[in-house]
Amino acid sequence: MTEDTYGNLISSLAMDNDKRIVLLVMDGVGDCDNGGKGTALQQAKTPNMDTLAKNSALGLHVPVAAAVTPGSGPGHLGLFGYDPLIYQVGRGVLSALGVEFAITDRDVAARLNFCTIDAAGKVTDRRAGRIGDDVNKACLAKVREKLQLPAGVEVFFETESEHRAVMVLRGDGLDDNIGDTDPQHTGVEPLRADRPPHNESRTALMVADIFDQIRAILSDEPKANMVLGRGFAKVPSWPTFAQRWKLNPAAVAGYPMYRGVARLVGMDVVSQPTSAADICAEAVKAMADHTFVFAHFKYTDKTGEDGDLPAKIARIEEMDAALPTLLNGKPDVLIITGDHSTPPSLKAHSWHPVPLLMAAPHLRGGDGPTFDEVACRAGQIGTIPAREIIPLALAHAEKLEKFGA
Repeated sequence: MTEDTYGNLISSLAMDNDKRIVLLVMDGVGDCDNGGKGTALQQAKTPNMDTLAKNSALGLHVPVAAAVTPGSGPGHLGLFGYDPLIYQVGRGVLSALGVEFAITDRDVAARLNFCTIDAAGKVTDRRAGRIGDDVNKACLAKVREKLQLPAGVEVFFETESEHRAVMVLRGDGLDDNIGDTDPQHTGVEPLRADRPPHNESRTALMVADIFDQIRAILSDEPKANMVLGRGFAKVPSWPTFAQRWKLNPAAVAGYPMYRGVARLVGMDVVSQPTSAADICAEAVKAMADHTFVFAHFKYTDKTGEDGDLPAKIARIEEMDAALPTLLNGKPDVLIITGDHSTPPSLKAHSWHPVPLLMAAPHLRGGDGPTFDEVACRAGQIGTIPAREIIPLALAHAEKLEKFGA
């Protein structure tokens, strides 16, 4: 691992006090201008965020690096102050931790998507029509019953949600030199886990055989007749969030993936709400016993991936309506942002910088009048790497000592 010089410096300066920091992540909130109509944030009616913006610092953050489209894992690690170019982990570990799987150092985990393939073996739907959890569980039960296991290896399958699942291989000498099988497009066949340069990996050969078996086992399913694997990984050994920043952290997150990335850095998952109102209420409760609260709202991302701009606008307005509950909890520092942008016009994550609001003491006035991408690009924070957000919050909460004599 490359040395994290900046992170180590901030960690050496961090000190404990009783001030509370809240990080509210509206997943995928960033957008494009939608053909001149404005971003979802610009079009949404957000009186509470706009009022807050008038007395807050605004800016933009770059989740990983300029022009790089981040996955959810790197996006959140950056927000937690872990440089995602240094601290890299596959999606499988995050998904396994998210469903509370007791992962060990003998394990290799992968995120699975149930998908639909046609008679020619080409993917027609990467999410199998977003099947329900009941279908997901039934398909995994069928796989567990019929799968022939590799010698000396255990294989576990767990439902995550909808079309998402987790696979974990457990055994001695396993590695994560395994190719993702999701082609990220329809109209093509799934990729092989053991394609070059992964063909030298014994574990990749095992995974390729497992997936061949799964295809045969699920061949009679109307929608979920195959799986796609992503993010094969072993669990890393990293300093915890509490160790790095001298904070007592809690996570309020409804979706398994985000609970997983929180647990990866040692956060306590204290609640699992999904609605904006419940997220804000549970975040306030968590502030009573924790000096840092990560609160996650999924639906701004989900509607973006669905290409549904009106729904994304509605979800932003839902969070705006719930925001007074969180403000009444009086966090000393409140950060509102996303882990990446998800423009409905792209139906996917994108490389665009993400809007950022910080309500805190010791600002140079407020930047408003609104909270959106255009207002944020002129704000006092500027455009910064995501990994600098936690250090900024620590500074404003008077949790950093002076550097040098």
